[in-house]
Amino acid sequence: MGDRSSVTVGVLGSYGGRNTGDEAILTAMLDRIRAGRPDVRILVFSRNPEHSRSVHPDVDVVGWEGVCRERISEHLRRLSVLVLGGGGILYDTEARRYLRLARTAQDLGVPVFTYAVGAGPLSDEVDCAWVRSTLSDAAEVTVRDEESKLVLEEAGLTRPVSVTADPALLLEPGDGGVELLRAEAVPRGVRLVGMSVREPGRAAESLDEEGYHQLLANVGDFLAHRLDSHVVFVPMERDDIRHAHAVVSHMADAERCTVLHGTYRPQQVLDMVAQLDLAIGMRLHFLIFAALSGIPLLPLPYAGKVFDFAQQVGAPALRGVVRENTGLLLAEVDRLWDERPARAARTAARTASLRLRSVRTADRLLAYLDRIAPPPLVDRAPPMAASAAD
Repeated sequence: MGDRSSVTVGVLGSYGGRNTGDEAILTAMLDRIRAGRPDVRILVFSRNPEHSRSVHPDVDVVGWEGVCRERISEHLRRLSVLVLGGGGILYDTEARRYLRLARTAQDLGVPVFTYAVGAGPLSDEVDCAWVRSTLSDAAEVTVRDEESKLVLEEAGLTRPVSVTADPALLLEPGDGGVELLRAEAVPRGVRLVGMSVREPGRAAESLDEEGYHQLLANVGDFLAHRLDSHVVFVPMERDDIRHAHAVVSHMADAERCTVLHGTYRPQQVLDMVAQLDLAIGMRLHFLIFAALSGIPLLPLPYAGKVFDFAQQVGAPALRGVVRENTGLLLAEVDRLWDERPARAARTAARTASLRLRSVRTADRLLAYLDRIAPPPLVDRAPPMAASAAD
């Protein structure tokens, strides 16, 4: 384990991949660790070290993909603890990659703390075996939703698993949304409805790409006509831009749409989402941003994590949306608009509760750090729970 006089926390997740949701998780997590333990050094294991260094210049960053065990071990030996997560990283064919590095840390005597991780789908026996062998020896296992806990149990994990909430729920907004939308030429003084799309396939089972795009184009036209609104497509990954344009190409009122093209930090995307009147989408963290902003939202679940979040915030969720359900989907959009004040109030109350649960993940990690490496008394911060009302 690393030098106890110099506490270093390693963070391993899907970071550096330019996914706004994953970067939101990392940003919020780092903020909480720094607030609770300003004496701690942080080492981020990144898929794209250059990108991570540019976004987080105040932390150490190393690459880990395609790096041999010997070189990775040099970095792992510096750690007091390796934080695994958050985010949805434990799924078929990918779980083994993250857990192999976590297992190496454990072999070197470095404890692993699983931080509000997402799991599933997970049925491959190789990945399930890695889950059982690695997480059974983890210092603590926390997941972000009930479905992830069930997935780990079905994989054969028998140790206690605690359910908290997605770390990105603690992301702090700014006030730059109006100017950012203006720079993207989004019209002012009109209703704005945000949409989030992603690639088909697992994102929209039983739909070919053409049918998927046409379905969402029907929704876009309905928003423009029924709500007299302007549709803003909010990409959470760069490839989302391509699919957003494909949807727009099928719309009759394409001129009443804007696809955001800029490269933004998570807080900036959150600020823009806060300017919307309604949010409809597939990406989990787009929906989380809408919930944080108090905006009525309609999830289009492509995976259990989205359906689970919809249930948590009391939002309607149409599982397995297919072309034959277009009418049902449009009726739900219509109902959401008519009931938006009540829906927004309910979502806000439940989101506040989820934020408290998300704080608990950081509290548990900081309490664990205090046990294994007590901080200097002068550096102690107030308990994290005391800030839950912020």
